[in-house]
Order: sequence, then structure tokens, then C-alpha cells
Amino acid sequence: MISVTNLVKDYRDDGSTTRALAAVSFDVAKGEFVAIMGPSGSGKSTLLHILSFLDRPSGGTYAFNGKRIEDLFDEDLAHIRNREMGFVFQSFNLLGRSSVYENVEMPLLYAGHIPARERAARIREAIASVGLAEKTEVEAGKLSGGEKQRVAIARALVTNPDVVFADEPTGNLDSQSGAQVMAILENLHRAGRTIILVTHETYTAEFANRVIRLKDGRIVSDETTANRRVYTGEFFK
Repeated sequence: MISVTNLVKDYRDDGSTTRALAAVSFDVAKGEFVAIMGPSGSGKSTLLHILSFLDRPSGGTYAFNGKRIEDLFDEDLAHIRNREMGFVFQSFNLLGRSSVYENVEMPLLYAGHIPARERAARIREAIASVGLAEKTEVEAGKLSGGEKQRVAIARALVTNPDVVFADEPTGNLDSQSGAQVMAILENLHRAGRTIILVTHETYTAEFANRVIRLKDGRIVSDETTANRRVYTGEFFK
């Protein structure tokens, strides 16, 4: 699904250049659950932004489902991003005065190709899948942090994406809410979804079946998880 070769990312400011990624190479197969870890400034968020088409590399190659990013125009990237990728962010990025339903609906409105009846069914199915069916009409701003993140996951799923990118999805949550979010991501992985997760938390990374560690913009290890953490409790308490 994903193939990265000698990826480089430079940031230029006032004549100086900072290298955020240097010669990064790896592949991700469909259905993998990959955690990207590293200290602050290691390049992990930069890498996720490139993988999710939110930024372009300065050098190297990146192919997503056989499409090379350097061969695509911005509108092509936006089209793929909207239909084939889902996103979960640490800060939720919800519209506080809009309902859960309206927040989850947004990616489908941008897609603009789904009949209203099918759109409604997909929205309610996505909301139910994260355990929030009873909160469908509640304003997002009135939800707890864990509930907001679950809405963000429902929004990521509503387009039936090939891959879900999650950037520190438990970073703003207490331990119980974080466990609920990881239970949902684990469940998605079991159903065959590809998950790529950026985290600085060892606990969170242990749910993945593979961990890529970055330091100073370079991969220092890429290992299969020997004993994956499995959430055995109730998904929603």
C-alpha cells in the first residue's frame, strides 16, 4: 500500500535549512498496524504529514497504492485524501457548535458523490461503531475529551478509507478514554483496516504489530512487535 524510498524533508527559513527527514525508506502492507515513535523533533509528525498527503517531501519517492506523490497535482492529492484516507488528530479538530452527526458528515459533503440516503446510513453506522449512537444530535463541544476523539474516529471512518492515520490520538486523554480509543483502533485493525499511528507513548505503541522508531529524522529501528497489547476489557464503560 505504501512505499517510501530515501525520503527527505527540508524546511528553509531566513536562508537556513533544517533537515527534518533524511533518507527514510520503508514499506507498509495493506492491513498492517504501524506505530511511529521518536522523541520531540525526531521527524515523526513530519513523516505522517507526508504519508497522509498533508505535505510534500523535498526528495526521495513516496507511492500510495501505486500512485507516486511527485506525479500528482494538489487536486489529485486532495481527491485521494478525501476518499482513501482517514485522519484522527490529537486536538480532535471538531466543530464545537455542530452536532456529532454534522461533524461526521463533513468528509462526505466534500466528497459530493454520495446520495443523501446512503450518506445518512453511513454516518449513523460510523457513529454507532464508536459507541456514540445516543449522542448523535449532541453538540460536539458538550462531549468529554474521550467522546470527542471517538467522534473524530467516526469521521475518519465514514468514507470507508483504505488507511487511517492517527497523530497522537490519546495524547489529550485520560487513561480510560485513551484505552477506549485504542480499543476502537485495534478493532479496526482486526477488521482489516490499515492503521498508521504516531505516538510518544509506549503503552499506545504496544497495540501495533510493528514499531518504527525515528531519531534526528532517520529510522533507527523497524521491528515487529513480539507481544502486542490486546485490549480485553469492555470497549465502552
